[in-house]
Amino acid sequence: MAGEASPGSGDAPDGGAESTFIPLSDPDISLAELEAIDQVMRSPRLSSGPTVEAFESAFANHLGRNHAVAVPSGTLGLLITLAALGIGEGHEVVAPSYSFRETAHAIALAGARPALVDIDYWSGTIVPDKVEAAISERTRAIVAGNSNGHPAQWDELRAIAKKHNILLIEDSTEAIGSRYKDTLVGTFGDVSIFDFSQPSPLTTGEGGMIVTDDIDIAVALRRHRSHRLQERASVVVGSAAPYQAGMSEIAAALGLAQLTRLEEILERRRSIEHFYYRHVASFEGIKDPYKAPEATEVNWFLYLVHLGTRFSKSSRDSIVDDLVVEKVEAAAYCNPLHLQRRYFELGYRRGDLPVTEKIADRAVALPFHGHLTDDQIEFIVATMKDASINVGAGAAIY
Repeated sequence: MAGEASPGSGDAPDGGAESTFIPLSDPDISLAELEAIDQVMRSPRLSSGPTVEAFESAFANHLGRNHAVAVPSGTLGLLITLAALGIGEGHEVVAPSYSFRETAHAIALAGARPALVDIDYWSGTIVPDKVEAAISERTRAIVAGNSNGHPAQWDELRAIAKKHNILLIEDSTEAIGSRYKDTLVGTFGDVSIFDFSQPSPLTTGEGGMIVTDDIDIAVALRRHRSHRLQERASVVVGSAAPYQAGMSEIAAALGLAQLTRLEEILERRRSIEHFYYRHVASFEGIKDPYKAPEATEVNWFLYLVHLGTRFSKSSRDSIVDDLVVEKVEAAAYCNPLHLQRRYFELGYRRGDLPVTEKIADRAVALPFHGHLTDDQIEFIVATMKDASINVGAGAAIY
């Protein structure tokens, strides 16, 4: 908790308390959040109610969108969105294979076929030309993500969606607060989806939000999400059998307090980014995060670095293991969807998306949160540098 816990303190992966353990993420929680939760806990209602409605309204206002619908996660948010849009069996949805948070699994869960396409080497976001090439007569939507906080090429994607008369769904589960051409992400899709689980800067523990400007879509989203309170005594099932996927009052209270402090939280994380940049600049074996000119503000989900091309997937994994041995929680980002067993059954194979595979095999997500210190970041980068010498000394950056 900000101001109360020593930076970098936390529980070690084996469950033991280790003051030297540096976690991958560490929520920025203040007394404001504790007081908000305390008020709800003393109230007569913990299930979805007025606090959820207040959070939805505040979040919609924050983005300048007309409607917001709270859900338990980004994955359920996309699943409910696809159901509300009538997308399922026999349809295709174009999406990236590259993502830390596997929101795109919802496409398969909905019964549709994910048409997985490659990403840009620098930004990690979906490539518009490859999106258009993947569109077929069965395509009903494009799901494009703001990967690790970096905005996608929204002008080009919107033009493609309009040309082919299909829906554009924005996956902003990793990118709250980022801006594309001075405009906040979450405002570009016909429907946009956020996730509030860790390591999101704004966290409700678990949770998410769907936003849209279309009243008909908003009504359909709410119909598929859950019954209204006044409908709970009814045995009648309407036009849709809802998922009963609402958000609790407790999570909403935490989200409201975090939303009020969002700029403060993001500013802390920006200072951590500057610390990283200074230490990573002297490390010639890795590529630090890239910002495209049109990305006027990028708030990173995690601090993601790419190892040089002479490193292999196994050497990357060895570096992650070495960091964990030194009590630094790190992670491989990511396991591409098209290489997972579920998608092998759809015909995808290694080599289909070469840029995704090249990046995913060499990407390392490092701890990134407001409780890190300059000394800790120096230690993280030095440890990674020492580990890399053992497995791939002299590797080229690109």
